[in-house]
Amino acid sequence: MSGLLVGSILTAVLVAGLLAIPFGLPGLWIMVGALAVGWLAGPVGGGVMLLCLALAGAAELGEWLLLRDMSARFGGSPRAFWGAIGGGFLGLLIGAPVPVVGSLIASVAGTFAGAAAVTYWESRRAGAAGRVGMGAVLGRAASVVLKAGAGVAILALGVSALVL
Repeated sequence: MSGLLVGSILTAVLVAGLLAIPFGLPGLWIMVGALAVGWLAGPVGGGVMLLCLALAGAAELGEWLLLRDMSARFGGSPRAFWGAIGGGFLGLLIGAPVPVVGSLIASVAGTFAGAAAVTYWESRRAGAAGRVGMGAVLGRAASVVLKAGAGVAILALGVSALVL
């Protein structure tokens, strides 16, 4: 396979990974996987590969911290944070069969429902449950922005490594 063809395919995979991030799919890891193929094939250097891996890892950690901090800021307990994580993951699985926006909508709804359900179970107050659920959704939205920013940086690094 020619270098141009490999670079074109890997660039398409990088773009697809970036577009997958808002839908709750592991777009950063798709991008890192594509760059790992480029690293094994030769055009991507080890330094670029390590930097992109570090960016993806930092963005994943940032997602957890944002979700935890935002749910706590709105009155959520550590259990409400885990409820948001579990609800978001369950929503992602349930919504995945619906094309394009199913995983996005169901993941956000699941994040809200998971955090709110745990908070309601703990406090028996609907107002507190709704507030914590909204905080979890805001944390999820902020984490999507963070991960998309990391994805753009990985895309830029990856494409420059493939082109140069």
